[in-house]
Amino acid sequence: MDNSILHVYEDEIQSLEEEIELLAEKYEESQQESTFFSDEEILMSIKSFQREFQGESKGREPLSDLKVQLESLQTDLSFLMKFTGIQFTSHSKKTVEKNRNRTVQMHRLSGNCHSLSFQLEFQLLEMQNKENVTAVITDLSIIMESGEDSDVSKFVSSTEAHGNLSTFFRSLSCYAEWCEHRRCTFLHFK
Repeated sequence: MDNSILHVYEDEIQSLEEEIELLAEKYEESQQESTFFSDEEILMSIKSFQREFQGESKGREPLSDLKVQLESLQTDLSFLMKFTGIQFTSHSKKTVEKNRNRTVQMHRLSGNCHSLSFQLEFQLLEMQNKENVTAVITDLSIIMESGEDSDVSKFVSSTEAHGNLSTFFRSLSCYAEWCEHRRCTFLHFK
């Protein structure tokens, strides 16, 4: 093999290694940024958000207050989308059964996380007793374009069996982020 061709390949390999190091540093920085919010801080934010909106008003709120609330919700939603990479594109809800102590609703969600798309369908069973409301997810169905990846299929099946949406979204966010890193890396080799 010609020395000049060999030298060109070595330069390209060196360039790719430097770029991989830069991407790894960027990933570490983003991981550190996400750890700035402790579990306690996140829970306190959620609780204050719930307290703010649980109290029912005794009449109509002024339009300006509703606009402020809408802007606040949009800001919160934007933050969550940037933080998790998950964007919901559609949601529909249909009440299947409702009585004094029990409500069953059918939910359909679709969206994407980075470059992976997903669709969820589940029933939310809410049971109310004198002190609190209990919510249980039943009949969870997840549709994802996993391609050839059998691990994703196993994960989806396990999540459907357990009905744990928070685990699904956390794992989806992490998996999709790494898929995006992998895709960018492979683009350099093409």
